[in-house]
Amino acid sequence: MLDIEGMSARYGEATALDGASLTVGAGEVVTLVGRNGAGKTTLLRCVMGLHRPAAGRVALEGRDITAAPAHRRARLGLGYVPDDRGIYAGLSVEENLTLPPVAAGSAWPLARVYETFPVLAARRRFPGGRLSGGEQQMLALARVLRAGARVLLCDEPTEGLAPVTVRQIGDILRGAKEHGVAVLLVEQNLRFATTVADRHYLLAQGRVVEALDNRDVKQREDELLAHLGL
Repeated sequence: MLDIEGMSARYGEATALDGASLTVGAGEVVTLVGRNGAGKTTLLRCVMGLHRPAAGRVALEGRDITAAPAHRRARLGLGYVPDDRGIYAGLSVEENLTLPPVAAGSAWPLARVYETFPVLAARRRFPGGRLSGGEQQMLALARVLRAGARVLLCDEPTEGLAPVTVRQIGDILRGAKEHGVAVLLVEQNLRFATTVADRHYLLAQGRVVEALDNRDVKQREDELLAHLGL
């Protein structure tokens, strides 16, 4: 579904990514694991077309989209949930959901969104700025699914959230996975990651240094937590 080959990126003279390569299949959740500054968010932004890479290739369902602008990538089925959630604070929940254009054939009807996210149905008239952090995260996820994303790029969706909300987000990601959506997830919570993800890539200094499965993560949890500084 998503192929990233030899991705390199810079901020001025600083190297953020150095030849990172990875794949995500349809109906698969893959996590990016690494310390702060390892290049995880930069990789998501390069894939979404929000940061120009110095080198590398991005393909969506076999189609090279390396030169496509971000809005074109969104229309082709990429959905980005940034760590700041990007909610329009002055618009209602329903306006946040219906404002983005939808991708033909894969967009979720509003009724399906409200069935999957009942808390948003109950608050559909609330301004986005009045929602709790967990509700805003639900809205950010719902918005890209409503727009028809077949590949989700999620940056730290559980950070700072209550355990009950973390479980709800896990249920949503697993549900999306069952419907064939591919998810590339930046996540520091290793225990949560192993409940939703199929595979994990460890990033260090902008490079993919290791590919892990859930068994590897569980067996090496203390080592990985020490590496992450957690």
